[in-house]
Amino acid sequence: MLHFAQKHLRHAISAGAVALGALGLTLSTAQAVDIQRVVSPKGIEAWLVEDNTVPIIAVNFSFKGGAVQDPEGKEGLTRLLASTLDEGAGDLSSEKFQARMEDLAVGISFNTGKDYFYGSLRTLTPARDDAFDLLRLAVNDPRFDEVAVDRMKAQLEVGIRRATRDPDTIASRNLLKAMLGEHPYATPTSGTEEGLASLTRNDLLSQKNRIFSLDTLRIGVVGDINAETLAPLLDMVFETLPGTGDINPVPAMDVQAGQRVDHAMPVPQTKLVFALPGLKRDDPDYQAAFVMNHILGGGTFTSWLYEEVREKRGLSYSTGTSLSPYDAGGLLLGSAATRADRAEETLAVILEQFERMTTEGPTEAELESAKRFLTGSYPLRFDASGKIARQLVALQNAELGIDYFDRRNSEIEAVTLEDVRRVAKRLLAGKVPTVSTVGPASN
Repeated sequence: MLHFAQKHLRHAISAGAVALGALGLTLSTAQAVDIQRVVSPKGIEAWLVEDNTVPIIAVNFSFKGGAVQDPEGKEGLTRLLASTLDEGAGDLSSEKFQARMEDLAVGISFNTGKDYFYGSLRTLTPARDDAFDLLRLAVNDPRFDEVAVDRMKAQLEVGIRRATRDPDTIASRNLLKAMLGEHPYATPTSGTEEGLASLTRNDLLSQKNRIFSLDTLRIGVVGDINAETLAPLLDMVFETLPGTGDINPVPAMDVQAGQRVDHAMPVPQTKLVFALPGLKRDDPDYQAAFVMNHILGGGTFTSWLYEEVREKRGLSYSTGTSLSPYDAGGLLLGSAATRADRAEETLAVILEQFERMTTEGPTEAELESAKRFLTGSYPLRFDASGKIARQLVALQNAELGIDYFDRRNSEIEAVTLEDVRRVAKRLLAGKVPTVSTVGPASN
C-alpha cells in the first residue's frame, strides 16, 4: 500500500498538482517564448526556455523508438520498460528510489508512444542537482528487480484485460487492424498478455540499450535554470549512452480504406470510429488540412459535425475528427457515440459532411472564424512549463525548427479557401472511410 501511495504521489507531482507545482509550472501567455539552443561540453543539445519567476524546472526528452520496436512475440516490452525504469536504480531499491523522490518533491516519469519513448523530470530548484542525479540513475542504471518487474507486469495485464471490455478501445483496435493489417502501428502500445508474460530482465536491458542513444535524443527544458547550469547536467545524465541505437525501420503505412467492421457487444450505445489516410507532419498541405479539419470536425462547439450531428439532430453527445500524423504515415480519424437504432443515420450524416467539404467547402466567414480560434487559442499551449517542454520535444521530433513558435500563427493565417478546398479534395473526394462499430447486435 505504501508503494501504491508513493507511485500516485509521484504521478501527481509530475502532473504539477502538488505543492508549488500548480502555481509554479506557469509562464505568462503574454510573455514571448525565447528558445535557446544549449549544447553541452560533450555535444548534447537541448532547447531551453528560461523562466525565473518561480523555482521550478521541467525537463522532457524523447528517444526515437517506441512500441513499434517491440520484437515479435514480446509485445508490450517498451511499455513495460517505461513502467519499470523508476522502480529502483543504482543502489536504491524501488521503495528507496520513490521515497527519495517523495522527500525531494521530485517527479520522474516515463511513457511510450508508437514512434517515440518519452521521459520527464519535474523539480524545485533547490533539489535540482539531486533530481538530475536520480534521473541519471533511472536512465543509465535501472535495477529491473524481479519483484518490481512482476508487480508492473501485473498492473499492465489488468489494463490489457480491462481494454478487452472497453467499447472505445475495441472499436479503435479493430479499425487499425482493418486499415493497417500487420503493420506495427496496428499493434496496441500496451502489448498483449502473452507478450508481457514472456518478458525478462534481459529483455528490458536489451530494449533500453537499443532505444536509448544520443543520435535520437531530443530534450526540452523550461524553468528556473540557465544555459551555463544546464549544460553540465545534460552530460551528467546522458553522456554515457551509446552514440547510436539499433532501431528497426518502420515501413510506410499502406492504408486500406472503405472497410466495415462491426463488433456486437451489449452496451447502451453504439460506438463509431472511422478513418481515412491522412498526412505526415512534414507534408506541405498539413496546415491547410489542420484548418480544414477544425471546420469539419475538430472545432469542439463550432464544427460541421457538431452542428449537424448533435445540435440539429441530437444523434450524438460528442463527435469529431482529428489528424494523427506518425513517422511512417498519417490518418484522419473520427468518432461518435449514438443510440444503436440510429447508428446508420449518424454515419450517413457524417459522410454527408465529408462530401459537403469536397463539393461546397467552407465559407470565407467559416474560414476566418477557424483561423481566429486556432491562432487565438495557441497561447493556451504555453500556460505551463511542462506543456512547453513537451512542445519543445515535439518540435524537434517533427523537425519543424526552433523558430516554429514564431512562424506557426502566420502559417495558419496564410491558409486560403483555395488551400482548404484543395486539401479537402485530396483527403476526402471519392474516398470511403473504414468504419468500425461496437454496440448491440442488430435485430
